[in-house]
Amino acid sequence: MRLLALLLPALTSALQLPLRFPQSYGSHPTAPVSPLQDFPAPEQSLSALSSEEYTTLTHTQFPGYAVRIRQTTGWCDPNVRSWSGYLDVGGGAKHLFFYFFESRRSPSTDPLLMWINGGPGCSSSLGLFMELGPCRLSPSGNETVPHPYAWNEQANVFFLDQPVGVGFSYADYEGVDNTEDAAKDVAAFVSIFVETFVQFNGREFHMAGESYAGRYLPVFASEIVDRNKRAPALGLQEINLKSVLIGNGITDFMTMIPAYYEMACTGASVPPILDISQCVRMKRALPRCQQMAQSSCVDIFDNLACTAAELFCSSELEDPFFASGMNPYDISQECDGPIEETLCYPIVRVIERYLNLNSTRKTLGVDDKVRRFAGCSAEVGTAFSQKMDMVAPGPIYITALLERGINVLIYVGTLDWICNWVGNLAWVEALQWGGAQGFEAVPMGEWQVSGGRAGITKGWKGLTYATVEGAGHMVPLDKPVEALEMVNRWLDKMAL
Repeated sequence: MRLLALLLPALTSALQLPLRFPQSYGSHPTAPVSPLQDFPAPEQSLSALSSEEYTTLTHTQFPGYAVRIRQTTGWCDPNVRSWSGYLDVGGGAKHLFFYFFESRRSPSTDPLLMWINGGPGCSSSLGLFMELGPCRLSPSGNETVPHPYAWNEQANVFFLDQPVGVGFSYADYEGVDNTEDAAKDVAAFVSIFVETFVQFNGREFHMAGESYAGRYLPVFASEIVDRNKRAPALGLQEINLKSVLIGNGITDFMTMIPAYYEMACTGASVPPILDISQCVRMKRALPRCQQMAQSSCVDIFDNLACTAAELFCSSELEDPFFASGMNPYDISQECDGPIEETLCYPIVRVIERYLNLNSTRKTLGVDDKVRRFAGCSAEVGTAFSQKMDMVAPGPIYITALLERGINVLIYVGTLDWICNWVGNLAWVEALQWGGAQGFEAVPMGEWQVSGGRAGITKGWKGLTYATVEGAGHMVPLDKPVEALEMVNRWLDKMAL
């Protein structure tokens, strides 16, 4: 349960407005702002937006919100049109940064897909440059090179830094410390974008992410579903939300408790990592940990008692693994570099250096109030941890989404320890929903890519579970071909 602190190593910290925003709002020397526009605006085509200054857009149904957006075409992948910008929320006090890339196939008809990294507190820039974005960094780390297995092969893709305080996102004086509040900003962002750029009205929309996104996405998607019910009365477009894709997520912390023992001591994915004496101690501590967590974090939430459960479970079930020196995101290898600095992947430092270059910041229009980019924010992680955000009932949101016709894909790299396949399969199989009996009756089967085994899967109605063999926590990093094939089949509504 010390998971929060480990999904969020302390890399470095990052740093009600009226309906109309002044022209100078959000301006700075590297990204001037054009006169603001009300909806509908003449810049309803993304291609019409400036690459030299932000265009700022507002909406009468979203008082206290605005979008600043500019073109960045030619950056990342020269063959893909791209944009970056900020969603200004909370009366202009909070500012969420995003990247947007057009599909390589058919931007005018392909769906929208939003990607969110976890933490809580880690930037989606890591997902962009390490995993599924249109580009990776060159060996020098000073420029980008196209990535052939990017998920924008047949989708228009957002990468969103949220909540405020993450990546290039920032707050003037007040942050966000829980998922439910963060959901309001994310749902507003999606609505404003679709209302602004009418070419995306009615376009299929998918929400994807990994790690703590297993907590985020069920809540974010639920907020959009609930807002859709109110949209017609407000004269707004409903968001055509079709699915949620969660990779190696933490959706139910209770099922991860025994899974940590299984992954480290039973050879669930690799031969046992820990000594027999350590595993015996973990096995004996497991019932007490589960009882403490269930009674104080789930049945009746008691902050003090739940914190005590967290400390006990962490010391008995997690500390032995971290003392082994193995990579918690890929148990087939040792951690490369101090985890609090690299997440066990030195490329994280390279990404940070690149995004802190003055030339990169100028291209992207990063606000001067963001003094330094950090892959993960310790402040955000701490704030969420203090609110005990992780212990909220994630599977209940999944049930609600499935019952309302939103499809859900749970995919898991088999070499991950921190949000592993054992714990994820446990909550998926225990999920209470209308298709539970049908899902249980379906046998697990193999799925393939180019004739080779990629993993195992089962699905019924709107719910699909799949493993990706040989992948760790970041599936698109370890298995880019298989990950792209998986997401393309999902978007095409094909069985894996």
